[in-house]
Amino acid sequence: MSEATPTSPDASNAAPNAASGAAPEARATAAPRRRRPLLVALPLVVFGGLAALFLTQLVSGHDPAALPSALIGQQAPATTLPPLAGLRTPDGQPVPGLTVSPQGDGAPRLVNVFASWCAPCREEHPLLLALARDPAVQAAGLRIEGLNYKDKPAQALAFLSALGNPYVHVGADERGAAAIDWGVYGVPETFLVAGDGRIVWKQTGPLTERAIREGLLPALAGAR
Repeated sequence: MSEATPTSPDASNAAPNAASGAAPEARATAAPRRRRPLLVALPLVVFGGLAALFLTQLVSGHDPAALPSALIGQQAPATTLPPLAGLRTPDGQPVPGLTVSPQGDGAPRLVNVFASWCAPCREEHPLLLALARDPAVQAAGLRIEGLNYKDKPAQALAFLSALGNPYVHVGADERGAAAIDWGVYGVPETFLVAGDGRIVWKQTGPLTERAIREGLLPALAGAR
């Protein structure tokens, strides 16, 4: 009879230990491999969603600057702002500050929020000057008024002196408190206030020829 070869206790434990040690490694390496395709596809999904959103906006013709405002159809907030120091009319008279009554004063007004440090304000400024000279706008009795937002008076004065002043009234809102009452998102913004004090139209961002033609002028006609 052949004698059985004794088995070493160390040898008998070696195989199970090796097997138990290999399994966690396999599981650890397998999990990232399963997740990797999802991580690769995620940017493509996000890009596709954004592209679809932009395409929808383009096809619809919606103006992204025409953001809704909770104040549309509401009375304009009571506003009293001091004049911009040093600003004068062509005949040398001081340009008055901005005073808005929620009840209105019978005439429509276009309140434009601007600042000298605002680059888009410079872009829209020629359109404000053209509106101020437009006979149809003048016949409608529209006053163009400025709300100077968080600006240094000297810089605001230099801004209007260099580019021209389309405003019949300019109020200095150095702390930005009045702009908060108007629900301003940022500068520039423009509000059309009817003669009875209601806000009937708003433009967020710089005025454009399209915004004036398709938004402001029809709203002005309706306000009359």
